[in-house]
Amino acid sequence: MATLLEQRYRVDAPLARGGMSAVYRGMDTRLERPVAIKVMDHRFAEDRSFVDRFEREARAAASLHHPHVIAVHDQGFDGDHVFLVMELVDGGTLRDLLTERGRLTIPLALSVLQPVLSALAAAHQAGLVHRDVKPENVLIGKQGTVKVGDFGLVKAMASGNNTSHSVILGTVAYLSPEQVTTGATTARGDVYSAGVLLYEMLTGTPPYVGDTPLSVAYRHVNDDVPPPSQTAPGIPQALDELVLRATRRDPSGRPADAGAFLQEVERVRLAIGAPLVPVPAAAHGMKTTPGIEVPTQQTVPVQNNGTPTTPGPRGTRAMLRSDLDAPPPPPPVPPRTRKPAAASPPEKSPRKRFPIPKWGIVAAGIAVVAIVATFILVSGPSPVAIPNVVGADKTSAVQQIQNAQLAPTVLESRSNTVQRGKVIKTDPASGTLLPGSAVNVFVSAGPPVVPEVQPGATVEAVEKELKAQDLKSGLSPADDRYDNNVPKGAVLTTSPSAGTQLKIGDTVTLILSRGPAPLKPLPNVVGKSEAEARSLVQEAGYTVTNVTQKFDGRTEGGKVISTTPGAGTTAEDKKVEFVVSNAISVPDLRGKKVKEAREQVDKLGLKLEVVSFFGDDRGNRRINAQGPNAGSLVEKGSTVRVAVEFFG
Repeated sequence: MATLLEQRYRVDAPLARGGMSAVYRGMDTRLERPVAIKVMDHRFAEDRSFVDRFEREARAAASLHHPHVIAVHDQGFDGDHVFLVMELVDGGTLRDLLTERGRLTIPLALSVLQPVLSALAAAHQAGLVHRDVKPENVLIGKQGTVKVGDFGLVKAMASGNNTSHSVILGTVAYLSPEQVTTGATTARGDVYSAGVLLYEMLTGTPPYVGDTPLSVAYRHVNDDVPPPSQTAPGIPQALDELVLRATRRDPSGRPADAGAFLQEVERVRLAIGAPLVPVPAAAHGMKTTPGIEVPTQQTVPVQNNGTPTTPGPRGTRAMLRSDLDAPPPPPPVPPRTRKPAAASPPEKSPRKRFPIPKWGIVAAGIAVVAIVATFILVSGPSPVAIPNVVGADKTSAVQQIQNAQLAPTVLESRSNTVQRGKVIKTDPASGTLLPGSAVNVFVSAGPPVVPEVQPGATVEAVEKELKAQDLKSGLSPADDRYDNNVPKGAVLTTSPSAGTQLKIGDTVTLILSRGPAPLKPLPNVVGKSEAEARSLVQEAGYTVTNVTQKFDGRTEGGKVISTTPGAGTTAEDKKVEFVVSNAISVPDLRGKKVKEAREQVDKLGLKLEVVSFFGDDRGNRRINAQGPNAGSLVEKGSTVRVAVEFFG
């Protein structure tokens, strides 16, 4: 096993192993978080059909966001390793809890079942079917959180060239009859498995046990699940009936999906007064991920007339469907005892036996079938045809299916070609069903559209949004940009931009933030006006926090004398202080009348002193000399001396 998959996922200690996969504790080195990594057996990596199905099922599972579903973060193919990256849950499985406690109390069993059904209901609403509901796939965290994992993995394995249509793939103790006989996997099949799960929690053992997977599968097809109270006396009748409804051999007799089953469970729970209780993790649970056939001790059996039972195989198995054509072998002859035999009763007159010819058996069988068929035709409802609603709008399709006395469930699905709001397909697509049967109606959500991304969103969050739109994500480090407000590594925007219509499977590039731009050296702004200097330092990423006025006979008023820090250096706090000259430039007063000159220097904050040998009270004489000279830099309040004309 490589220590690093796809240059991102570090593989650490193994958590569990099975015949089809192994689970390891790992680390996502990019996001620096612990994960669980499920690595499929190498023979699957050589099967292109399996790899393609595995990728599709992993994408579908990753789009399922629910508090009671094990999150799927990623999937990949590295060399001969096909792997799945999942949320790591510290705790144990429901199998661990059953092994430790035997059967569960009614409140605890229902408190486990409700989140399981909630997770399955979310999957069914999204058009997903689990196909392998069992205690090993139900995780219980240390805080009592119940989560379901491994959505779609069995379907992926079934699609590979390592199996065929004649193979039954699944966990035999929990398979629905139709899954055994035809391979059909529907929401009602998950309901059956959940019903078996409830039976096992209430009794401590699955309803069917045997020495071989074949014998267990045979009973699923040919026997009705018995009421749990037969094994565990004291179970209320309402709970017995709930289990029997969920595990009917005819799928149409079960709740339509996990959501409907959940409603029935809640109704029964309230009726029998069973409270919801905290779910404990097994005391010796392991940190693991569901879907691995982890060897565990046998569940503690409940007393059943003193006859020990052996639970059926718990791991996901494959077996031939053709093996079901014959009934299972008879039970073995019990061993002889050493006790003396009781006296034999007197023999009765032997009854004469006549062999029944084979044709007689066949004729009798045909007669029975004819009678049963006649009874069904007379007393039961007639099947109805599934309307062809492909291309119809949602409202019309639902109405047509309801008019046919069927129960439509609308599911949205992306489509590159079918207009939004129009029906893509139905499941079943055609044929007949009994009135009241469920029909899934897949309505087009239109082609994928690039979602709106809030600057600062995590890569993981945006990737999940894109997967929900059936889009892929990619990175382009060369296009990443500096940003002072968005943290490094967070998403700034996408390319193409939000609202762009794409095709299923197209790639959207995530533009990431490089964080704040590196500091530039402070520019030299000495001698520049305060306004120009401010603009230059702000462009370099700095802020002027203080300006001090000071006289400098060499610097014009309003221009920068110096900065702190100085030009060519940097400041981590990005703060700059200016010292600005307040010098006043002496105006040219020559040729002006005294009274005009006085008004001008007063406005500048200077004083005027007139040097004259003759009085000039009216200020009409013109100035012919001054000091300091025009253009000289002086402080505020300085005196300018002027001489006036002799005649004026």
